[in-house]
Amino acid sequence: MTVTDASTADPKTPPPPPPATISFEGKYGKNPLAEASFTAMCRRLPSVLGHTARMAWAVDRPGVVLLLVCQLLTGAMAAVVLAFTAQAMTHLLGTGTVPERLHGALPALAVVTAAAGLGRIGSALSSYADGRITPLLMTGTDIALVAAVCRVEASAYGEDGFADRQEAAEVGVTRTRYMVQDSQRFMAALIRMIAASGVITVLHWTMLPLLLLAVLPAGIGAVLSARVDYETHYLNVGDRNVRSMMRWWATYARYGDEVRANGMTGYLIYWYRALSDRIDRRTLAAAPRTLRIVLATSALGGVFLLGTWAALAWLAATGRVALPVAATAVVAVQTTLAALSQFIIHGAALFHTSLYLADMRSFLDMARERAPKRGRSVIPERVEEIRLDEVVYRYPGKDEPAVDGVSLTLRRGEILAVVGENGSGKSTLVKLITGILLADKGRVLWDGVDLAHADPDSVWRRTALVPQNFACWPLRVRENITLGQPRTYDDAPVWEAVDAVGMREAVENLPKQLDTLLARELWGGVELSGGQWQRLACARALYRQTPLLILDEPTSQMDPRGEHQIFGRIKAIAGERITIIITHRLENTKVADHIVVMDQGRIAEQGRYEDLVHAGGVFADLLRLSRER
Repeated sequence: MTVTDASTADPKTPPPPPPATISFEGKYGKNPLAEASFTAMCRRLPSVLGHTARMAWAVDRPGVVLLLVCQLLTGAMAAVVLAFTAQAMTHLLGTGTVPERLHGALPALAVVTAAAGLGRIGSALSSYADGRITPLLMTGTDIALVAAVCRVEASAYGEDGFADRQEAAEVGVTRTRYMVQDSQRFMAALIRMIAASGVITVLHWTMLPLLLLAVLPAGIGAVLSARVDYETHYLNVGDRNVRSMMRWWATYARYGDEVRANGMTGYLIYWYRALSDRIDRRTLAAAPRTLRIVLATSALGGVFLLGTWAALAWLAATGRVALPVAATAVVAVQTTLAALSQFIIHGAALFHTSLYLADMRSFLDMARERAPKRGRSVIPERVEEIRLDEVVYRYPGKDEPAVDGVSLTLRRGEILAVVGENGSGKSTLVKLITGILLADKGRVLWDGVDLAHADPDSVWRRTALVPQNFACWPLRVRENITLGQPRTYDDAPVWEAVDAVGMREAVENLPKQLDTLLARELWGGVELSGGQWQRLACARALYRQTPLLILDEPTSQMDPRGEHQIFGRIKAIAGERITIIITHRLENTKVADHIVVMDQGRIAEQGRYEDLVHAGGVFADLLRLSRER
């Protein structure tokens, strides 16, 4: 394996580090089928069929009815073909002249031809119904997964195993397109098998048990191979998750300059190849196991099939079945064997698909449990006061709380500045104030309404947030400002927000102004500079006109003129709302009515700018350091 980056090719420098080995513990780090028996796995099929039928019924009832009718028609025609083939064979292999035997067999042959034609029509209509149902089902499951992830409590993202269970669920979504297809083929094979089995049992009772023995090993092998495949998939979930994340970061045009200028191209390719090789090694390690399963079950099935043909030859040779019956039995054996094989193959495929769909359903169930269930209290349109009482919050897996015993009161018309070093708890405090996170201890009250008991949508309708890591949505300028929530049918309020952040000239110079797509990667799209994107993010918050406005480092990428304009606008509209500013530029806190200094999750000091400057505390120290830079 070679790396093209010159710094890593030098023998005097260490080689690039390989991707980290990811191992998981706890209940989500264990393959749920690791200790499942073959019988237990086979018992899944009825529930999978039932779940598939319910999902398909929900998206396209006429399509499901058509599919079932066509399946029954195909099976019935298969039975008719076999039954009338037996009649035709009786005439064709009977006594009399050839014309007489052909004339006697002609009605049965006509029925066979018509039944075969109807069977093909039924199969074609089944494919049509499958083509109707599958896209709707895939869209439904995909939307359900996206909605589930968007609606969970924000704290769920930090829980062990969440991202990997989501990755497994994503695979389940892609496998959904096989679900209806596998179910349809499985049911078709089952109906044909029942029809063919009835005919062959009438011919001689010993034939069906022998045929079942001939195909059963293949079924066992297919299910065991599916289990091996799923075990490999489960081992690779974590690595595939990390690889897909790195692929996005490495190939996203927005970060291309950093990748190239820092000489990361060689390392990223090396890293991606190394992780892919690790995934491939696990996959290839499973191949010998699969081969042994297939060889063993195929050999055993071949022995039983040889016994089936030997038994049929013995029955014909000893006169236990007549020659016409024996000839019919040959056709029936072939038909039944094909139906049984298809039943086993598609049953195993359905089982295989069910393993991935079970991951998806499990994740959706978990996401449903982690969706906000806080209460129905509604926050008033006009919020006068937000109060925090001894609020504590600890992130999952962390020993120390990010916010520890904070009490604070915010009032309408005031600007609060929150400052502190990185990791001091500033952003977590804001998430608690907005209800994005719920306090482990203490209360956050909006005009006396505890956020733990409030309808979260009513809270977030009253909130406008400019996060430090804001999104650059691949939408038009208009939707990037309204966030898909226009207040009016005209664009006047949008232009007001554009003017408030000093973007009028920049937007008017865009090819389609407010209709311009902000995504350079897409045809017809354009890109904004970092400072322009930040102004646009501020315009979003100002457009919402909510009683709570929060800005986390809102001007970090702006020039002095833009920064001055934003803070001037914030000051001008502050009288009608509660405003929170998080910033490392301490000079900007002069605009605030009150400043809170966070340190290790606690409020170290608070007061007005002039008071804190001369207090000789943390604020004064941070201000001195910022001026010395």
